Amino acid sequence: MLNLIIVESPSKAKTMKKFLKDGYEIMSSQGHICNLPQKELGIDIENDFKPKYLVDANKKRMVEELRNISKRSDVIYLASDDDREGEAISWHLKNILELDEKKTKRIVFHEITEKAIKKALEKPRTINEDLVNSQQARRILDRLVGYKVSPILWKKIKLGLSAGRVQSVAVRLIVDKEREILDYKAKQDYRVIATFKYKKSIFKSELKNKISKKDDVLKLYKKISNGDFIVENVEKKDVTKSPVAPFTTSTLQQEASTKLGYDVSKTMLLAQHLYEAGKISYMRTDSVILSEDAIKQAKDVILCEYGKEYVQNRQYKNDSKLAQEAHEAIRPTHFADVEVSEDIYEQKLYNLIRNRALASQMADAKLSKTTITIVNNSDKKEYTFITKGETIKFDGFLRLYLVKDEKDDDDDENIKDDSLLPDLKVNDIVNLEKIISKERYSRGPARYSEATLVKELEEKGIGRPSTYAPTISVIQTRGYVVKESREGVKKELEVIKMDNKCNIEESKEVKTEGSEKNKLYPTDIAMITNDFLIKSFPEFLNYDFTANVEKQLDNIADGKENYIQFLHHFYNGLLEQLNKCDSVEKVEVQTARLLGIDPESNRKIYVRKAKFGPVIQIGDKEDSEKPKFVSLPKNQNLETITLEQALRFMNLPKIIGKYKDNDIIVNIGQYGPYIKCGNINATIFDKSRVFDITEQEAIELINKKEQMLLNKNKN
Repeated sequence: MLNLIIVESPSKAKTMKKFLKDGYEIMSSQGHICNLPQKELGIDIENDFKPKYLVDANKKRMVEELRNISKRSDVIYLASDDDREGEAISWHLKNILELDEKKTKRIVFHEITEKAIKKALEKPRTINEDLVNSQQARRILDRLVGYKVSPILWKKIKLGLSAGRVQSVAVRLIVDKEREILDYKAKQDYRVIATFKYKKSIFKSELKNKISKKDDVLKLYKKISNGDFIVENVEKKDVTKSPVAPFTTSTLQQEASTKLGYDVSKTMLLAQHLYEAGKISYMRTDSVILSEDAIKQAKDVILCEYGKEYVQNRQYKNDSKLAQEAHEAIRPTHFADVEVSEDIYEQKLYNLIRNRALASQMADAKLSKTTITIVNNSDKKEYTFITKGETIKFDGFLRLYLVKDEKDDDDDENIKDDSLLPDLKVNDIVNLEKIISKERYSRGPARYSEATLVKELEEKGIGRPSTYAPTISVIQTRGYVVKESREGVKKELEVIKMDNKCNIEESKEVKTEGSEKNKLYPTDIAMITNDFLIKSFPEFLNYDFTANVEKQLDNIADGKENYIQFLHHFYNGLLEQLNKCDSVEKVEVQTARLLGIDPESNRKIYVRKAKFGPVIQIGDKEDSEKPKFVSLPKNQNLETITLEQALRFMNLPKIIGKYKDNDIIVNIGQYGPYIKCGNINATIFDKSRVFDITEQEAIELINKKEQMLLNKNKN
């Protein structure tokens, strides 16, 4: 008897062959075997949106092999993943291979282990048409939006642009955040840290009151210079800290980004490998639930490694009402396994998954938190200083999995462990050793990283676990978003110190503020396209509308909604918006911004997007003299550049000296700022120095470039 099992991945097939040998043939379809055509819509709108599926050209031979072996097989098991995409793969296999209904069965499992596979074989089912319809509805929606809206963008803005039902909304989130940041006005104040002495102990304390002016800092120093300080209150509080739930797709992507520095695509690729190798449970899930078997496994490992006082079994509930909870949380298939991969990146991700799942079944940590309030010992007691700290009385789950608290990391001034604090009581007198006031500026909203964008998409109900990584990938590959690390702005900040002899010292501290690491920035074309889509397709760029579409797709998957009726309703709304777009003239789409008038030529100065990046345009086409263009650095934001900055760029190219009888010229080209001297072009890596780079610094860059070319020619 021949049993054929068809899975979607060769790695999955390889792992399953370890558990199923005699009588089983396991083959892979290598994902979807068919798709919609690339060069046409491929949707028969008049015939209830019937899709036109074509077998991939490079899979025709494999499909023929599957068809031949399926005819010889007694039973065919379709074993693609247990989600909508996997259900659609099985459905396509059944139809295209023309499988016999009587001998075709559908099996699903959430981990690739011998126990799970044999259990699935004992309880096969039929293909779930509701899941297939939901996947088809999503695919058709995305195709309709892409093929109907993208040509509008080509006509009104620029060839090659694309629109997407979820993609465009994700871009809107990033654009909205960027404008929120640009509109933010930083507030200035002083952070005041006092160092106190009690007997032989030294400890730090922060002023509770906000001080925004230098004069008020000096006023504070004057008032406290000759006075003692008294302990007004000591509060000690025992608290418990509970572990967080095991990973969902979203939380895994966020934590892998924070702790391992992985982007979401890398995280999902590594998780896919671990799943297919049988090391973790299914990695696309929004559930935080663990099976009873998994909880028992975790308990046994914790007992063995840490002892019974560390065991505290618990089951979690998902806070989100949108969670489908079709699978378990992400966890190891065998909790006892520690080393599972020779690939260091896979192993690190596995460690993260294992530790988080194990910690979820460990005892709460017990902490003691202390808050000490200190006031100046005068009648008014105008100034209050606060010292906080904590000690761990029982580490519990923290022994295995540390949860990072979001704290102000501006200064390493906070006491983190109150074992360093003296045993203070109310009315104890403490002496001021020194006090430091540092000027600072409030931080604006943070730009999205890939991880925080995933969190935002999940919270707004936009997309589902399987769509986060591809959405974030596509908005970058299509040029709407760039992931970059950018240097901050250097600021001179006031520092005012006073010692215990009332000597006041003022100084300046140079600090770089606003540095960004691996954050998502919208490109200028994203800003332009986003504004056009919001104006022309307000409903489809609406966050709530997009989230509601996801709910309707969930309803289709649950058999609560008819997908044909849903598609008709969606398309009618899209058609209405498309018809309105015909009346929008191309000139209404602003691709250039007027900055002002050039004081020398009296011509208008614009900033605009050109073929190779942003440029300054001097003059209009209608002028007697042709417009002039000056290139800008590629990361220059069209919305933030000022007339003053533009005039500085207009002075380029600029001669800053001579070297070997050649002019040293500073300019900005297609690849950014550079120095030209004779036949040598040397890149200025610090883009902020393009206007103030010195002759000597330029000569050093030229010499380095000459030496590099010389070494290259020698080799």
